[in-house]
Amino acid sequence: MIKKIMLHCVTLLLLTRLVQAQDFSPPSTPQNFKSISYESHIDLIWQPNTESDLAGYKIYKWNGSSYQFLANVKKYRSFYWEWIGNTSVANKYKMTAYDLSNNESPMSAEVTTFTHPMTDTEFLDMTQRATFRYFWDWGDPNSGIARERWQPNENDVTNTIGGGGFGVMAILVGIERGFITRDQGVARMKKIVDFLANKIDKFHGVFPHWFNGTTGKVVKFGNYQDGGDIVETSFMIQGLLATKQYFNLQNSDEDQIRSTIQQIWEGVDWNFYRNGSTGLYWNWSPTYGFNIPEGGSFIFHGWNETMITYLLAVASPTNPILPAYYKSGWGTDGGIKYTGQPQYGYQLQVGTNYGGPLFFTHYSFLGFDPRGKRDWYANYFVHNFNQTMINRAYCIENPKKFAGYNENCWGLTASNSIPGVGYLAHEPGSNDNGTITPTAAISSMPYFLYEKENLSLNALKYFYRVYGGSLWGDFGFKDAFNVSKFWFNDDYLAIDQGPIICMIENYRSQLLWNLFMADPDVKATLPKIPFFFSQDPSDVVDEKNIPSEFILKGNYPNPFNPSTVISYELEKQNYVQLKVYDTLGREIATLVNEEQQPGDHSITFDTAKLSNGNKLTSGVYFYRIQAGKNSATGKMVLQK
Repeated sequence: MIKKIMLHCVTLLLLTRLVQAQDFSPPSTPQNFKSISYESHIDLIWQPNTESDLAGYKIYKWNGSSYQFLANVKKYRSFYWEWIGNTSVANKYKMTAYDLSNNESPMSAEVTTFTHPMTDTEFLDMTQRATFRYFWDWGDPNSGIARERWQPNENDVTNTIGGGGFGVMAILVGIERGFITRDQGVARMKKIVDFLANKIDKFHGVFPHWFNGTTGKVVKFGNYQDGGDIVETSFMIQGLLATKQYFNLQNSDEDQIRSTIQQIWEGVDWNFYRNGSTGLYWNWSPTYGFNIPEGGSFIFHGWNETMITYLLAVASPTNPILPAYYKSGWGTDGGIKYTGQPQYGYQLQVGTNYGGPLFFTHYSFLGFDPRGKRDWYANYFVHNFNQTMINRAYCIENPKKFAGYNENCWGLTASNSIPGVGYLAHEPGSNDNGTITPTAAISSMPYFLYEKENLSLNALKYFYRVYGGSLWGDFGFKDAFNVSKFWFNDDYLAIDQGPIICMIENYRSQLLWNLFMADPDVKATLPKIPFFFSQDPSDVVDEKNIPSEFILKGNYPNPFNPSTVISYELEKQNYVQLKVYDTLGREIATLVNEEQQPGDHSITFDTAKLSNGNKLTSGVYFYRIQAGKNSATGKMVLQK
């Protein structure tokens, strides 16, 4: 009897403790619940709950008589979207939060939506907001850095350095566009730069291609690449230097961000990755050194996505490579130049064939502003515009007769491809299998800054209006689609999402271009390479090749009366003086006395416009040009 009483007491005690341990307290009702209506879908957004036992959120929709459960939303998300499919449709929504014990908060206030025809500005806002979610909501909770990809099963949580670099720039855009507050951006950026400085594996200051967002350890890229990737690292550094300029307030948090970025920047040993060569090796492995099997490391040259790598390697404040290696590495000592004929009426300046996949025109130029700048090989704004137009023209011609291609449905670049192919660098020609990648056209948007019609924006609107919910998803436009194969990829890739939000912003405000180009090390480097500048930001009309040396071409006609044109070529920017003398060495006229850009130049010597022109007699005259350390003299004959 006593044992039964004791057992009963123990049971009651355990039940009491169990009841006491149970959580009957619901989470708080989600705050700042808002709706945004678009043309064919709606967004619901809110401020994330902070309870440690939060399990997720529930969305409810008005059915005409009551609010009915619509969907569960995972706890790491602060958005829900629904494809409506038509304009002029009104709906009402409420939401709750629930915890691990399935306690549910009271319902939020009601929000209403109304789909409507959108302006161009609304299309841009819509696309940037959705794309931003990839880097914000799907960013790694420990490192804060972008994950390589999103798939519906969310099993792959590998972090990426290159796409992560694009992601830090996306955070700056998110602050500017009001998607998050500056304080939220500061908190995330502190987490990111601390992880990069103190927790991730580095190899002579260089980050791996992929890594574990919890441990910071390398995740192999391929079978053998288990060390540093200098190209992916340059994409991250590009983003960090823009970030260092953006967070410019004098307070402890932003001071810390700037100082940590400077530490990371100074720690990269770009020179080590030369391996004694006159270029840069892509990878180094602690296991294999620079001899990575299966071609895992090699000296890389342009035309491709690596211009920013060579530029930053020269710009390094601690471990720079020589500016000459920009020419021998990136430029292949001139081998980078395009030698073919125009394609579809557009002349390429570097590369081969059709220019290659369009990501060549994106990755290096999220931060580097190509407007009005040229090196020895190209004006990259002109070239990138021309390559974009060639890519589009090829899709319009559609020589392989794939379904879907047209003047608004274009864009071939590296992305996921059709089943059985995997990842492929789609481009005009042999690597065209009918797959269109939205980032290709959309990320080319800033190249239409000086055009009457933005063909990238036209493509964006077409993708949305024609393919709708098949192509639009949680994070905006999905990675790729192929109408001929009835295939729409459900995945997202950081390396493709990043250029969308960033290049749209460079079209809208030039934010990232302005930030990156303001970095003191970058500014000091351009003259060293050298980059030459034009007063015309697009420099579209100036498509001259830069001469390899200074040349005084002479004058024509010769003999002349009353005028002749003197021509010369400058191989680099220089201060130029051009003067005319008689046979006794007396100065007749100063024709040029100014700083001039590289390229072809000509100046007219017209005796009729000289104050002493009537006094000039027939005979021999000399002209002398001084351009920096170069000088030359020519002879002309005035014949009255």
